[in-house]
Amino acid sequence: MDLLITLGLLAIFALVLVLPFGVKYIEHNLEVFLFACGVVALTLSGLITIPGEQTGWSLAIVQEALISPLHITSLFGIPIGIVQIVLVFGILISFFYRRLQSAIVGIVDRFSLKCIVFLLIVVLGLVSSIISAILAAIILIEIVNALPVVRKAKVEITVVACFSIGLGAGLTPLGEPLTTIVVSKLSGAPYYAGFTFLFDRLGIFIIPAIIVLGVVGVFLFARSHKGDEKLECSVERETIQEILIRAGKIYLFIMALVFLGEGFKPLILGVVVSIPSAGLYWINIVSAVLDNATLAAAEINPVLSSQQITSALMGLLIAGGMLIPGNIPNIIAAGKMGITSREWARLGIPLGLIIMALFFCILFIPPCLGLA
Repeated sequence: MDLLITLGLLAIFALVLVLPFGVKYIEHNLEVFLFACGVVALTLSGLITIPGEQTGWSLAIVQEALISPLHITSLFGIPIGIVQIVLVFGILISFFYRRLQSAIVGIVDRFSLKCIVFLLIVVLGLVSSIISAILAAIILIEIVNALPVVRKAKVEITVVACFSIGLGAGLTPLGEPLTTIVVSKLSGAPYYAGFTFLFDRLGIFIIPAIIVLGVVGVFLFARSHKGDEKLECSVERETIQEILIRAGKIYLFIMALVFLGEGFKPLILGVVVSIPSAGLYWINIVSAVLDNATLAAAEINPVLSSQQITSALMGLLIAGGMLIPGNIPNIIAAGKMGITSREWARLGIPLGLIIMALFFCILFIPPCLGLA
């Protein structure tokens, strides 16, 4: 019975991975599709019993799905979540779009587009761990949308920048839910993780990677942008209705990721956690379609070695940029800019695989040669 259910969960995972690229209706209604798959996966997972673990539907999971989009942190006792940030900044930009356009025009007049692209990718990547990946993504899409460049260049800049933001957000507990969970789980012995725990272990890898992504973004921009096209800076003014619809879609998207993560828990606990460190690094490529916070909660444990923790986190952070569902910045950017799953994957998958391969060599070859 468990084998049949496991096969069913694997089938759902395959559908989530494949159908958005082959069926246009699903591609344009990705939130609803993922939500439906999450409901089915969570229902199936309830038929599998795992000692000491809650599987399937529960009031706690429903509450988490309803609250997660609305509560990442609190400020002065007020809950702050993805939906509120998207709504507030969407409304502010709608009211002050002329000033924003003037500011961006001024920047474009003073700096070359290549310089702007490089700084956009690198600066937002570095500050995302402080201002949060969500706010960094909102700033990104408003600037990219206004740049006088062709659509292909905008899409490529956005994908590369979201890789940068996703990596940078991994440096402090403020960056994204994944980092908050990791620091919380490792706050006791033997690591006693504090605010700088992730920076101390991952900074040496992430900061150079962000700078390299800036160079990659400039290269792709130079290749894609047609310099002879006369384009002007323009900031789109969204209506309140459009802002509300986009926030609603993001709400549904986050709920879907919660259901998918919980639904695939039997696979995560039964397969992913039991494999060696190097294998775990590559298995974490599933972060491209699953909530990386859920994966981190299942994988990260104080009994793991420092190298296991580093490799697991790097796998999660890198793979999160490969597809739209992989990271919150991707979801926000794709929704606002109308980037399809196919458009994102065209660059996201090869770029992600290259970064994964490079970091695999950095993380695992030196220890094998006795150099670390």
